[in-house]
Amino acid sequence: MRKRVREISRNLIRAAAWACAVLGCGGLIANIANAQDGASQEKIFFNAKVFTGNPDDAYAEAVAIRGEKIVAVGNLVEVEKSADAGAERIDLKGKSLFPGFIDSHSHSIDGGLNLITADATDKVDKLEQLPAFVAWAKKSGRGMRGDIIEVFGLPLEFWSHTDVLNKDFSTGIYEKQCVVLRGMDGHTSWANQALLERAGITAEFLKSLSAVKRGYYGIDKNGQPNGFLVDAGTEKIEPLLPKYTPEQLLAAARAAVEYEYSLGITAWLDPLAADYVLQAYKMLADHGELNSEVVAFPQVFAKDPEAELARVQKTREEYKDVPHLHITGVKVFADGVVEFPSQTAYLSKPYRNTGRNAELLFDPKKFAELCIEANKEGLIVHVHAIGDGAVTAALDGIEASRKANGNSELPDELTHEQFVQPSDFPRFRELNVISALQLFWADASNDTIQLEKPYLDPSIYQWQYPARSLLDNGAIISGASDWPVSTANVFMAIYQAETRRGPEGVLDPPQDMPREAMLYAYTRNSAKAMNMLDSIGTIAPGKRADLVLLDRDVLTISPEKMRDTKVVWTMVAGKVVWKGK
Repeated sequence: MRKRVREISRNLIRAAAWACAVLGCGGLIANIANAQDGASQEKIFFNAKVFTGNPDDAYAEAVAIRGEKIVAVGNLVEVEKSADAGAERIDLKGKSLFPGFIDSHSHSIDGGLNLITADATDKVDKLEQLPAFVAWAKKSGRGMRGDIIEVFGLPLEFWSHTDVLNKDFSTGIYEKQCVVLRGMDGHTSWANQALLERAGITAEFLKSLSAVKRGYYGIDKNGQPNGFLVDAGTEKIEPLLPKYTPEQLLAAARAAVEYEYSLGITAWLDPLAADYVLQAYKMLADHGELNSEVVAFPQVFAKDPEAELARVQKTREEYKDVPHLHITGVKVFADGVVEFPSQTAYLSKPYRNTGRNAELLFDPKKFAELCIEANKEGLIVHVHAIGDGAVTAALDGIEASRKANGNSELPDELTHEQFVQPSDFPRFRELNVISALQLFWADASNDTIQLEKPYLDPSIYQWQYPARSLLDNGAIISGASDWPVSTANVFMAIYQAETRRGPEGVLDPPQDMPREAMLYAYTRNSAKAMNMLDSIGTIAPGKRADLVLLDRDVLTISPEKMRDTKVVWTMVAGKVVWKGK
């Protein structure tokens, strides 16, 4: 499911983000804003290839803004009629002007923390490179959480070599030094023997668990823990890691915003809004630096819907006065991840190597109760569903809400949907459920072939990331990255959605997505997923002037040239917040 990033520019972005975090973002963003202080509050952008995001009138050549709002869009003559005679005229010289891109599934604060800590993405591809990186993480301090070394962004294939990991990081200088290595998928980890011992993860502990619960831990042939942990298996590790300080959270938030802006992303949905995440956004707002619209969904478990939703409403009340932060939904996990050795995704048929299925992470009746009550309270339900069985169960719960509450306008959402049964394709349209897909992962690679195909029933495997089938059956598909699991780069994701190419060929070619459909996915459809289409997501009079200028005509060029698109500038509410070099 997860794909490693190959971006030369990422290191430059990291450097800029780190400088932004350390210097308090006083550099680029502030300088651009200051340069505009004396500028006209009304501007006309013309000689542009404008993609409006409005299906009925998708293209234009000029846009006028006044302050933070759009006042007109169309041809230059039409736009000039709506603007004052003294409006500043800006010739875009044929470049492409888009609504600000919107990411409908981005763990942005966690992404910012990765940027300022020890993230091995793009730096460690092979096991033999890992010891040097871990040594750097410790020496530099970037990888230290208290007295524990923590490294992020490791390839999933590493978990098949726990013998090597234990040799490198459970002996010698690491015999008494706790180490935790995080997989790039955000679900898997590996802990060395020192950390396992501190956490109480022993052979005796594993024997005390049910067969299902033992499935979250790696166990060697002697019944000893080998360090591999997935999903619930990390629960005894997490409390041992010190909480991030307010200074770290603010630095991470600043780094995240700079990264998003560098990619033309002007709004996003943060789908796992724990307390530290909300605190980070509040601190950013307190410093006057949260100007993008952010929708945040706290996690619930559908075990006690009434009590859980009461806590969410309390959280909403606590953060209701934070500008641009909107707590308007809840996040639920239906399952985990599918790749070997994790195999925590819930399927319609058992895994072939074990004969067992993973567990569905909620009771269907309780989940239906949660959906009914959440929608009744005006809350969106956003469900992590990887396996086809999890997708069906999630849709069943939302269907119960539709029967109880009617077909409301709330955009309940499923995200990831790596595998979907064909019988569920039309249900997305019928139930008004948005599909928030991470199509950057839809490539023919080790993760989608070797770590999956031998272990899944062929009738399940053949429907992997079935984007085109969902689209053809009327589903609304929103653009989503799951950053920091993978890059948030919109054009790299669109390239994968369009070509589905990878190092081992093409992954199910008939599921390729039209480019224009993906442009709607990252604008209009993602605004709909945030339930904010009335104010962002398209270029239309009255909406916020969230705009992004691109260096090429992304509608007509080859997929390869489109993939390399660069952002010229990013504008939020009428002000340029990022400018390329």
